[in-house]
Amino acid sequence: MKRNILLGLGLVATLAAGAQTKEGGISAEMLSQIEQQNAPTASDRALRNALAANAIDLLAKNQAHAGELDTYFSVETKKQSITDQKSSGRCWMFSGLNVLRSNFAQRTDSLSVVLSQDYLFFWDQLEKANLMLQGVIDTGKKPIDDQRVQFFFHYPLNDGGTFCGVADLAEKYGLVPAAVRPETYSADNTSKMSSIIKSKLREQGLELRKMVAEGKKTKDIQQRKTQMLSEVYHMLVITLGEPVKEFTYAFKDKNGKALTTPRKYTPKEFYQEIVGGPLNGTFIMVMNDPRREYYKTYEVEYDRHTYDGHNWKYLNLPMEDIETLAIASLKDGRKLYSSYDVGKQLDRQRGYCDLENFDYASLFNTTFTMNKAERIATFDSGSTHAMTLTAVDLDKDGNALKWKVENSWGKDWGQQGCLIMSARWFREYMFRLVVNKKYVSEKLLKDYEQKPIMVMPEDPLFLLDE
Repeated sequence: MKRNILLGLGLVATLAAGAQTKEGGISAEMLSQIEQQNAPTASDRALRNALAANAIDLLAKNQAHAGELDTYFSVETKKQSITDQKSSGRCWMFSGLNVLRSNFAQRTDSLSVVLSQDYLFFWDQLEKANLMLQGVIDTGKKPIDDQRVQFFFHYPLNDGGTFCGVADLAEKYGLVPAAVRPETYSADNTSKMSSIIKSKLREQGLELRKMVAEGKKTKDIQQRKTQMLSEVYHMLVITLGEPVKEFTYAFKDKNGKALTTPRKYTPKEFYQEIVGGPLNGTFIMVMNDPRREYYKTYEVEYDRHTYDGHNWKYLNLPMEDIETLAIASLKDGRKLYSSYDVGKQLDRQRGYCDLENFDYASLFNTTFTMNKAERIATFDSGSTHAMTLTAVDLDKDGNALKWKVENSWGKDWGQQGCLIMSARWFREYMFRLVVNKKYVSEKLLKDYEQKPIMVMPEDPLFLLDE
C-alpha cells in the first residue's frame, strides 16, 4: 500500500515537473541565466536598502530638474474658485461645470456661481442605469458571452464620463447652485454606493434577458424596466438626496456680496440663466490618437450618458492643430474641458508635469522607449483625468512653452489647486479637448461633419475620464 502511494506521488511529481518546463515556461536553465545576469552589485544593494524604506518617486526624482517653477503665463483666463471631487471619479463633471460657470462669469462680467455636482450626478447615475437596462433588452437575444452583452454587465454603472454627458444631462435636467444642493458623503465617496447599485442592475438585467427570451411583450418589458428604475431612483435618493424641483437664489460676486434680488428658479430655468441656450451643437470634441488617421471623425458606440443622448464623437487631430484651437480659445478668455494621462511624470508636491521629473530608467538601469501610439495600443497610457485648461505661456513666435489647468483635487493641492504642464509633456500625455465651434476653422468643421467611423468602447483609449 505505502509503496503504491509513493509510486503515485512520484508520477504526480514527474507530471508536475514536465508541466513546469513546457516550452515557453521558466525552466531551471532559464532561471539560472536570469540569476547570473542579475548578480547584485554594490549600487544595487544600496538601492535595495533605500527602496526598502522610501517611495520609488522619492529616489527617482530628478534633482537637476527640480528648481524653482516658472508660474508666469502670457495668456491666462480669469481665476475662479477651485473645486474638489474627493474620492469620486467625477472629474469630467467638475471640469465641464467649471467651463460653464466660467463662461457665465465672462458673459456677465461680475456674477459668480458654483454649480452643484451632486444634483447632476443623481441624474447621471439614473440615466446610466437606464442605458444599461435598455442595452440588455436590445441585446437580449444574443448569448450571455457576446461582447456587447458582456460590456453591459461588466460596466453597468460608473462615475466617469466626458463633456458629452455634461451637455446631455444639463440640457435635459437643468442646473442648480451648489448652495442649493450640496455634496453628500456618497457623492464625494462613490465606490460603495456604485458597488451596491451595480449588483442590483446585474440582477435586474438577468431578469430582463429572461423576459426577452420568453418572448414577453415589449410593453410588459418596458413596464418592468420602469419598476426597476424606480428601485434605483430610491437608492439614489437615499445616498444623494432628493432632486431639487424649485429653489430661490440670488447671484453674488466673487466676494460673496449679493448682486441680484432673490428669485425662484426651476433647474431648467437656472440652466438658461447660466448657459443661455443649447450646449449640443456649439462645440466639437477633438482628440490626439496617433494610431488612427488624422482629420477623420470617429464615434464610440454606446459611449454616452443617456440612452437618448449623444455618443462620444471626436475629430482626430495632430497635436499642432489641437494646440492652435486651445490657444485661440484661451486668448478670447474661454476655458476648455481637456483630459490627460495625469499620473505620468506628475510631481504632486510642485503640481508640475514634465518628461524629466523622474528618472525611472536610471534608477532601474533600463530604458522606456515606447512612443505615444505604442503606449496607447498596449494600455500603457490613455485619457484618465479631465481638467479645465486655463492658461498658456507663449514664446515670441506664438508657440506654447507651458500650459496650466484648474484641477478638481482641492485648493491646497499643487499650484493653489492648479497644475502646470510643460509643452513637451502636453504633447505626449494630452488626449481630449472640447472647443467652441467659433474657434474652429471651416475646414476642420467640415472634417468633423464626416460620417463617423464607429469604434468599440473596449478600445484602450476610450476609458472614461475620472
